[in-house]
Amino acid sequence: MEAGVGLPDAEGAPSATSTTNARDLRKALKAGAAESPRRGGRPAVGTPPHGEPVPGEAPLPGTDAFPAALREALGRRGLSLERVSERLRARGIGVSQATLSSWQRGRSQPERARSLRAVEVLEEILDLPGGALRSLLGPRRPRGRVAPARGEGAALQVLGEDSVVEKALGERFRHFNQETGSLLIHDVVTLGASGTLSNLTTTNVLRANRAGADRALFVLSFDDEQAEPLDIRVTSGRLGEATYLKGLKSLVLEIHFGRELAKLDTTVVSYAVDVSPSREPATHYERWSRANLHEYLQQVFFHPDALPSGCRRYFRDQVGSPPRAQRRISMNDSHSTHVLVSRCKPGVHGVAWDFDTGE
Repeated sequence: MEAGVGLPDAEGAPSATSTTNARDLRKALKAGAAESPRRGGRPAVGTPPHGEPVPGEAPLPGTDAFPAALREALGRRGLSLERVSERLRARGIGVSQATLSSWQRGRSQPERARSLRAVEVLEEILDLPGGALRSLLGPRRPRGRVAPARGEGAALQVLGEDSVVEKALGERFRHFNQETGSLLIHDVVTLGASGTLSNLTTTNVLRANRAGADRALFVLSFDDEQAEPLDIRVTSGRLGEATYLKGLKSLVLEIHFGRELAKLDTTVVSYAVDVSPSREPATHYERWSRANLHEYLQQVFFHPDALPSGCRRYFRDQVGSPPRAQRRISMNDSHSTHVLVSRCKPGVHGVAWDFDTGE
């Protein structure tokens, strides 16, 4: 189980308690589905979550027109960057996935003759009229890559390119929670009798980087597609969006603070998610952060009928990289273990455990 991955600098504010049960969650997911273009009943990966352009309204040429149109066209066709790169190569045009990713993010744009030819072929691959993409290219840019937004660049350092979090958020990833930063995060992970995740409860203390912040996004990712959210309860803040992307095994939550924060003002977001049992017992829980946290506390509660043989804490520099700084940690009489990290640096902080498989 890998939950909580993708909750870096989030924010929240106390307000009335809000609860989403399984029936209400299904309604919320349907509402969220209307905001994410779909193909074959699944969310289109990497597409903007704000719906499709109004038919007949072409975006005006400019800095964002080309990348926005490219992302929308990729979403409509349901093609991955890998597949598009392969189709271009089959036409004798070599454009890497990294270059395509840079184009759709607006970090660079096609300018050389070879790249412009690739855009023309892209229009054919994506079933677009001739010139639909090329006509949106802005004036020639200075040499070098366009630097990503500050928050996006920090997130990419920890998540890497084309992460699950980026795909789940689509266009929103570029400005992901830039208005706030986390000061303190407390995760409580509860496992059931079968050793699978049953509940995750999180409290996040946030501080506003600028005046006017009034909401935050959270992304929870799961290892097993059977582990789906059953019930969501927000006890500090108000739930504005709950979208489960089954193809990405990720839950996107938007929580409103109930007020606009002044610069450097602090607030608290608290929520709990009940999870359906997955196929296999959970083996770890980790949280990534793109900025320094004052403090991070993780507690893991095990069921008396499914106690681990050992637990350990670890750190990763990036999601998916080998764990390091591993150290054994003990359990107490309440069948729980914890890790407390003060002044924790950007990266991935986790706890792992082992279940005996013998008789």
